[in-house]
This record gives sequence, structure tokens and C-alpha cells, in this order.
Amino acid sequence: MKKAVILLSGGLDSTTTLYLAKRKGFKCYCLIFDYGQRHRKEIRCAELIAKRSNFPYKIIKIQFPWKGSALLEKNKKILKHCKQRNKKEIPSTYVPARNIIFLSFALSYAEAINAEAIFIGAHIQDYPGYPDCRPQFFRAFKEIIIKGSKTGVEQKRINIFTPLINKTKAEIIKLAKQLNVPLELTWSCYQGKRKPCRRCDSCYYRAKGFKEAGIKDPLLR
Repeated sequence: MKKAVILLSGGLDSTTTLYLAKRKGFKCYCLIFDYGQRHRKEIRCAELIAKRSNFPYKIIKIQFPWKGSALLEKNKKILKHCKQRNKKEIPSTYVPARNIIFLSFALSYAEAINAEAIFIGAHIQDYPGYPDCRPQFFRAFKEIIIKGSKTGVEQKRINIFTPLINKTKAEIIKLAKQLNVPLELTWSCYQGKRKPCRRCDSCYYRAKGFKEAGIKDPLLR
């Protein structure tokens, strides 16, 4: 069976991506990152999702000692969603070079287990301000694989798949329902409390997506 490394955060997008890779016939190897984020709830959710899917997973613990993000510094306030915010502005929740670092781990893992694919649930419809979620970034990283890895030198291939890159949140939620994704296990809120805060950007776009999809969010019942 063909193998794929999946970047699994415990969120709606990465979980849908995992189940999509599963439907495409890949044996999935999940990477979950404990990188000093504000709360561990998303890590616990990712672990539960990996166990539910019956695929192996690894929790990778790394540190960003220089911080530089509201997701890493608890003294920085998570701003509530603002419709008037400039979407070209890089938000305070951007973690410096996070996807570059995560994909580098994923590439190393993929080479070690002879996987032929890496899946990441990035998309740009709601978060165009994140430079490491843009299609041009992923195209550039594919060149890095070709030029900077044993796999590339040997003219083999590790593909990076971003199947959600141009989908709206509503489209992702509809796809998740088709794939029988355990939506009740996913976590999107930037806060790690018992219930979603319903104020941050991530909560806003999740709620908007469920409303447009005509589906009730199981976390809000």
C-alpha cells in the first residue's frame, strides 16, 4: 500500500485531509506537533482522531524559544474577529516559518519510511494573510524536495498534496460529512477551554462555514 505523511493538528481542515488521503488509498502516518502552543487541547484532539482512524502517529515536541506569535505567548491577547481587518495583513497568530518547519519534519519522515506523499490541510480562502499557506509556497517547497533531498537526487518523487487549498470552509465541511470525519473530535478555537470561545478568527470562520453548509456544529450542541 502506498504511504503518506499527514500533518495533523486536530483541526477541521487537517482531519478532513487525513480522511481524504485515506479514501485515496494511502496508509497514513500522522505527525502531530507539540510546539509550545497556548493549549494542549488540539494535541489531545489530534491524538484521538489518529486513534479513531487506526493509523500510526507520532507527537513531535519542538520549541520556538524566540516566540513571535500570539499562539506562543500567553501574555499576548488573542484578538476577536474583525470583519474590517485587512486580509492582506499578516495576523498576530502567524507562527514564524511554522509550515516550513513542519514540512521539513514531514519530508524527513517521508524519506525514512519511503512514503510517496505529504498531505497538509492548508487553504487560503479564510486566511490569505498567512504567507506559508499560499499555493506558490507549496510549489517552491516541491522544488526544495527535488533539489535538496536524497529522494530528489535519485529522481524519485515525494508529492505534496494540498487538496483543500482553494476550498471554502463550507465546502470543506460538506466534504468532511461525505468522508464521515468525526467532526465532534475536531478543535478549531485558539483557546483551549471546554467550549469554543466563538470570538476568535478561527471560531468565526468555523461557525460561518457550518452555517453556509447547512450543518450543525457538534461542538456547539
